[in-house]
Amino acid sequence: MKKISLVFSAVLIAVLLGSCTMIPVTKLEAMFRNEQDSTIISSETVNDGNTVTISKAEYEKYLQDAARVEQFSEMFSILDSANLDFYQETDQQKMVEYATRGLMAGLDDPYSYYYNPEEYAQMKEDDNGNYVGIGVLISTNMETGICTIARVFSGGPAEEAGVLRGDILYRVGEDLYVDSTTIDEAVSIMRGLPGTDVDVTFKRGGEEITYTITRREVHVNQVEGKMLEDSIGYIALYQFAGECEKEFENKLNSLIGNGAKGIIIDLRDNPGGWVDQARYIADLFMDQGEVCYLKYRNGESHNDYLTKDGKTDVKLVILINENTASSSEILTGALRDCADAVTVGVKSFGKGIIQGVFPVGDKGAGYQMTIAEYFTPKGTQIHKIGITPDYEVPLPEGDTGTYEFADTEHDIQLIKAVEVMKEAMQ
Repeated sequence: MKKISLVFSAVLIAVLLGSCTMIPVTKLEAMFRNEQDSTIISSETVNDGNTVTISKAEYEKYLQDAARVEQFSEMFSILDSANLDFYQETDQQKMVEYATRGLMAGLDDPYSYYYNPEEYAQMKEDDNGNYVGIGVLISTNMETGICTIARVFSGGPAEEAGVLRGDILYRVGEDLYVDSTTIDEAVSIMRGLPGTDVDVTFKRGGEEITYTITRREVHVNQVEGKMLEDSIGYIALYQFAGECEKEFENKLNSLIGNGAKGIIIDLRDNPGGWVDQARYIADLFMDQGEVCYLKYRNGESHNDYLTKDGKTDVKLVILINENTASSSEILTGALRDCADAVTVGVKSFGKGIIQGVFPVGDKGAGYQMTIAEYFTPKGTQIHKIGITPDYEVPLPEGDTGTYEFADTEHDIQLIKAVEVMKEAMQ
């Protein structure tokens, strides 16, 4: 994800992100103009004790700020009324937080939202790859609201309890039903103190299954690799987080050191993450060029993610599926366009937009906002379209893809990838 500094007006920051005294719009406007004498002068501000005369530029700025405040006048009125008339003492900070969440919801974009300080800290913790919880990776479909288990971490509590990849997360505890609108709350509940239990209900084949899972510290390994037959190396990249790019490079060097002439990169169920890490990995296989280009609201296009000369000379096959999204699609598109990678699997998710993650205020909060649409180096659009693989290999009905790692006996998509790689290496 790209990090950009954004500047908000002082008025908006005061209204939405801090505790402040609300000033009615009419009084605010009165502060900005001298009703006795509306003459505007261009000299410095003059104060005679009763009236203030300001420059034209200052006056126009005040009017702009007053107009912005007027947009929030209904919210001010409700806040004032609640503080005066609500039958219990109000939690003004909580009201401001929910107003901020509502502001982001008004963008009507499922990928733009507010993090309170606890959520922002948790997001950073997730990126580091260590946390206390049950040990699953959840794929959330923002269109259907369904939350599916995309990965069960090896050796974690969920695996030991019997949770399987492809299970639908249905309920946490007795009464929190899970969908895209409640997934953050569900994740918070599934985390907690090590050694404590949480009841989690999944749907599998139409049947509800409840497990009591004991929370404990989970280490998230983002990369696994293995040598397959005939000088073929296999690397599964699960998410663009932590230090996955360095893990990937180390695994790649190890496989090449063991004689790999071709590399299968498995991006199935990879939900994405940081674009800079996708750029780093693409650079391992590309000479100088661009990983993708971004198109912003103003119509400008930028080549912000560039690679340099010096690539690893190997054949590439990339595995993708319906949960391959975001940075995974950026990497796939770049290597397909610029490194002759061949794709195998089923059409990818189609998340062709990029979010920035920004801190805000002084209490540790933050927000995520969609800032641009991306296109592959050759100009292919991804958003709501996805990447159609060169070799389409759907799973048989009833097959949830719950295989052992690098299972070349039962994983038909991986079997096809090996077959394609052998042909490419001839």
